[in-house]
Amino acid sequence: MLSYQDFTVDPFKDFLPEDETKGASTILSWAYEQYGDSIVYACSFGAEGMVLIDLIAKEKSDAEIVFLDTGLHFQETYDFIDEVKKRYPDLRIRLKQPDLTVEEQAAKHGSALWKRQPDQCCFIRKIKPLEEELDKVPAWISGLRREQSPSRSKTDFVNRDERFKSIKICPLIYWTWDDVWNYIQKQQLPYNELHDRNYPSIGCIPCTSQVADSDDLRAGRWTGQTKTECGLHTTVNKSES
Repeated sequence: MLSYQDFTVDPFKDFLPEDETKGASTILSWAYEQYGDSIVYACSFGAEGMVLIDLIAKEKSDAEIVFLDTGLHFQETYDFIDEVKKRYPDLRIRLKQPDLTVEEQAAKHGSALWKRQPDQCCFIRKIKPLEEELDKVPAWISGLRREQSPSRSKTDFVNRDERFKSIKICPLIYWTWDDVWNYIQKQQLPYNELHDRNYPSIGCIPCTSQVADSDDLRAGRWTGQTKTECGLHTTVNKSES
């Protein structure tokens, strides 16, 4: 089993996939052979998430999937998760909630923390909960794609995750946005209906907006702020617990 301590370089560094999944199926097969039940997919249930769920279910029908339930997601997202659970009844899909409810957070840190200190809000509601999950396992799966943003353009299939002291596996690094939707259509997969309303990237309600005429797939997140990432995929936290 490849561990964080033993990691030196992506074992698939020179792997140039030519199959229709652009290497995703190969990487997932390797991941579940390596880790078995000791790996979790942290899923946001966006379009990439639906692709990975389908590919994972084909590899390991009872895989563990966790959704970081901040308590601030769109109702459409919760409805979609229920739909996915019915389609893949053997998958172990869990909703992980933070220690503080939205109301408790407001009482402790003031209302609308996401406006005043968005990094701290993400830390409380997303980063800390995922940290608790990853403390239990040596590796996790993410739907990062190189095309998504400059900060993700160097992502490898297998990564040493300095933030969570874990192995982060990203099967979709070579997929384009068109590849994602072509797969969804070909496999006739369900997806979050918010995508049809110009939400390419879907997060919490206060920090997600519709996008019109932009090639930036992350343009709808934290509009008007310098913030571009929640912190799950960065090395350093700017917030306190």
